[in-house]
Amino acid sequence: MTPRLAVTGATGLLGGRVARRLAAAGIEQRLLVRDPARAPQLDRATLATMTYGDPVAARQALDGVDTLFMVSGSEAPDRVEHHLAFIDAAVTAGVTRIVYTSFFGAAPDATFTLARDHWATEQHLGASGLAVTVLRDNLYLDFLPMLAGADGVIRGPAGDGSVAAVAQDDIADVAVAVLLDPAPHAGRVYDLTGPEALTLAEIAGVLTHSTGRLITYHPETIDEAYASRASYGAPDWQVDAWVSTYTAIAAGEMARVTGDVEAVTGRPPIGLARLLS
Repeated sequence: MTPRLAVTGATGLLGGRVARRLAAAGIEQRLLVRDPARAPQLDRATLATMTYGDPVAARQALDGVDTLFMVSGSEAPDRVEHHLAFIDAAVTAGVTRIVYTSFFGAAPDATFTLARDHWATEQHLGASGLAVTVLRDNLYLDFLPMLAGADGVIRGPAGDGSVAAVAQDDIADVAVAVLLDPAPHAGRVYDLTGPEALTLAEIAGVLTHSTGRLITYHPETIDEAYASRASYGAPDWQVDAWVSTYTAIAAGEMARVTGDVEAVTGRPPIGLARLLS
């Protein structure tokens, strides 16, 4: 079996969803993973071991692959460098199409620092000569319950800004629809959001209603945000990313609601209350 479709990130939450959906549809696929022991056991799936930062292994793993689902790599200072090396390896291996998971509002001057990484990756993809489809995912709806601390307080400098967070299941459904019939989606950028934009105070209210546990929102100042995260001992770039997630919300950069999930899948996206029900 030589699958013409490859999926990265199959050991993760999003890539795993995509791989399982493709398997359920009877599609042959190659799962590109760092650790084969963690890979899902799926029908009609083979494994290849590689990392984005190892172009030799990547070229071997991509041999015979035509269409590639590329989940963005783990957050790291050298993530863009590894993304670009992997894309170049894909070109050398003969890949002709890439579906890439980017971030909503990706731009060179995006407030959310890691959205700038995605912009750089998108630019390299655009210059690669490949047929490219970009899925710009808003903040994950699934992660919103995790914003509250042990004391039930969501803390961050988001002000009264809102976020149109999107469910990982909706992203996976869009990705699979594109991968099963990629040609009509070549050159497209899809901005994937949920059905509504909510402030963090509104999110706290939905979480309270759903869980029965009081969740509140404290709008930190930027100085308070850095101080409250200092105890984690994370590197400066990581703390900047954490804080800028909230300042991007405050700036309105995650608030726009789109119809792209429904346009691709034929059904409306999931909202927070439904996700928690």
